[in-house]
Amino acid sequence: MPSGGEDNIMPSRFYFEIAIINENVGENTIMNISDILLKLLKTIIMGIVEGVTEFLPISSTGHMILVDNIIGFTGENSFSFSGDFVKLFEIVIQLGAILAIVVLYRKKIMQSLRTLKPGGFGFKLWTGIIIALIPAGIIGVIDKLLHDPIENNMMQPIPVSLALIVGGVWMLYAEWRYRKNDNCSHLENISYKQALAIGIFQCIAMVWSGFSRSASTIIGGWVMGLTTPTAAEFSFFLAIPAMIMASGGELVTSKISLSGFEIAALIIGFVVAFIVALVVVKKFMNFIKHKSMRGFAYYRLIVGVLFITLAALNLIHIIK
Repeated sequence: MPSGGEDNIMPSRFYFEIAIINENVGENTIMNISDILLKLLKTIIMGIVEGVTEFLPISSTGHMILVDNIIGFTGENSFSFSGDFVKLFEIVIQLGAILAIVVLYRKKIMQSLRTLKPGGFGFKLWTGIIIALIPAGIIGVIDKLLHDPIENNMMQPIPVSLALIVGGVWMLYAEWRYRKNDNCSHLENISYKQALAIGIFQCIAMVWSGFSRSASTIIGGWVMGLTTPTAAEFSFFLAIPAMIMASGGELVTSKISLSGFEIAALIIGFVVAFIVALVVVKKFMNFIKHKSMRGFAYYRLIVGVLFITLAALNLIHIIK
């Protein structure tokens, strides 16, 4: 897919045509209807994967890579999307998943915004969120100054595979070791020390692709004495500014020229991720109130072994 000019984030005109005029050869290049339908199906599948995995402790990154390779979402053929578009697509559908959290927790968010005075619920919550974001902010700045060494070195099949496996083992240990000692069952009771510690744990997912931001923050919550539902809720609230800043920054600086069909694919992916995340997060919160997280850990181990096997056989690739 051709890139946009340096001065244009979006082209002034979009084309959504099945028949595209090829001015160089004076012929009509016909986009096969079956290719269009296949690309739309792939778009829906990727939106579902994002919606399911973004807030579960199973690594959305690992699953997006795995499913991409299975269905051929990224590629240069007529029924796949270019690497540049896929990067933008992943940002957009991630924002769809974030919107689901905003909608699900809209009452608590509004309550927090009405109590921003010192001593209020909102003041303590968002101050804790800001404190928890500091470690990630420091690492993000350092990574950019050093020209993205994290993505260049850790966004590889083997590191991602190992992150899935190590994260699964750590979840099993952390739940066994710390969950029975939880004593913090409400967001307003999270201390700034606990918030900072969880923010540091979040950085594990930043520097080790495939570990899962949700898993790292929930583990951090366990270590610091939070109940699983409270750790998950804090993880969700922490994700709102963290992911909006990261994804929004990438979106604003993107200079990709989009066709009408690609815009439609972005909208479809966004909506699908939003709807699926709404359902999944609600069910996840009901589940963890009464159930162990061991199932997610075992699932990570299975996916990690599958991932590392495919990587060793050179059957899986990561498009950067």
